Amino acid sequence: MAIYKNINSLFYIFVTTHLLIWTLVPSLTNHNLPLDTIEALAWGSNLDWGFNKHPPMSALLPEIFYQIFGSQDWAYYLLSQICIVVSFFVVFKLAEDFFDNKIYCLLSVLLLEGIYFYNFTTPEFNVNVCLIPFWSLSVFYLWKGIKNNKTLDWLLLGLFSGFGFLSKYLFIYLGLAIDVLLIYMIYTKRLNFKCLVSFVSFIIILLPHIIWLTENDYITITYGLLRTGSEDVSIFNHIKHPLIFLVKQIGLLLPFLLMVFVLIRKFKMNINLNDEKLLFLVSINLIPIFFIFLTSFTMGVKIRTMWMTPFYLSFGLLFVYVLKSQINLEKMKVFTSIFLILFLISPILYSFVSITKTDKRTDFNGKNLAKQAKVFYETEGKDLGKMEYIKGNEWIAGNISYHLPERPKWIYNSSEVQMCNKDMKCLNYK
Repeated sequence: MAIYKNINSLFYIFVTTHLLIWTLVPSLTNHNLPLDTIEALAWGSNLDWGFNKHPPMSALLPEIFYQIFGSQDWAYYLLSQICIVVSFFVVFKLAEDFFDNKIYCLLSVLLLEGIYFYNFTTPEFNVNVCLIPFWSLSVFYLWKGIKNNKTLDWLLLGLFSGFGFLSKYLFIYLGLAIDVLLIYMIYTKRLNFKCLVSFVSFIIILLPHIIWLTENDYITITYGLLRTGSEDVSIFNHIKHPLIFLVKQIGLLLPFLLMVFVLIRKFKMNINLNDEKLLFLVSINLIPIFFIFLTSFTMGVKIRTMWMTPFYLSFGLLFVYVLKSQINLEKMKVFTSIFLILFLISPILYSFVSITKTDKRTDFNGKNLAKQAKVFYETEGKDLGKMEYIKGNEWIAGNISYHLPERPKWIYNSSEVQMCNKDMKCLNYK
């Protein structure tokens, strides 16, 4: 069949189309950037080694784009899609080490379109999207390290793991899976202690943030614990929250499982406990999910659905590898039809919601707010000079900062919005 002749070309057509669609759709249908993106830009205007909610990477990347593109909304939708496409590319390259036939590499990526974390939710650049490329790159260089045992691969594992941790502390679940796998492989003498060199680059990358944490009373860790609802102590939470977590995961994976189902002759897994590749795939896919479930069960805390965004990046590769002998390539036409339906219905649904619902954050008139704030400052604060800082919450003050040409640096203030000059003489915005 012609479809098999140039898998690389098909892959690049897919990722390019994905990038263009998911950059254009929100750019054309949204009037304002989403909350988390404005928040990241607010942090980026006054970069530090951490912020009140998260470590610094999700602020650094938008700030780089702001320095290049300024307040062009499409640029931050593009940034999100670059994170997704990089991950697709990494998964594809990783799959090349697992399959001789590249059609399986392509399927490992195309299956991810059945998980809404990698399409519908991606326009909003946030810590979860920021984490995705570093999660995939850490998995990639973990495998390269195991396969080749080269110092450079282990150092790159530590580097990207550090970047992942600086994106969101949730990376710790992949980190635990990596540690479990490495300990097992050292114990069984499949690896030597050379792999521990990865901790050198990891600690070097992480050290400035650790220092910042100690100087700021571990504020981001406190915020993360509060987001789990850990202050709500009840014995029933140890059952309720894990069950809700499992039901939600099954629900969001249904389109993915449908795509898998149409490809196979019958559901018969090929499992060889001595297969190093299978051991690797099970470890990096299932151990993080097991640990996050265990967290919910033992602590009785909520696991928010969006936190699972990076956890399924290698699920397509795992399922294709385990079910490879059962995949019927004659059913590719049916698979392609379902894939195209999911691929197209997601941006159509996003557009419909964006256009028809008018009370969303992305309908907020941030530009008008910024103009009003500037007129107020120039009228009421004539003697203050140029606005250098703006205090307030990330949404209101962040919008003003983003949309003003002078882009005042944002400083957190939970109560009122204040616009300040370089000497921190401030004017309350009413």
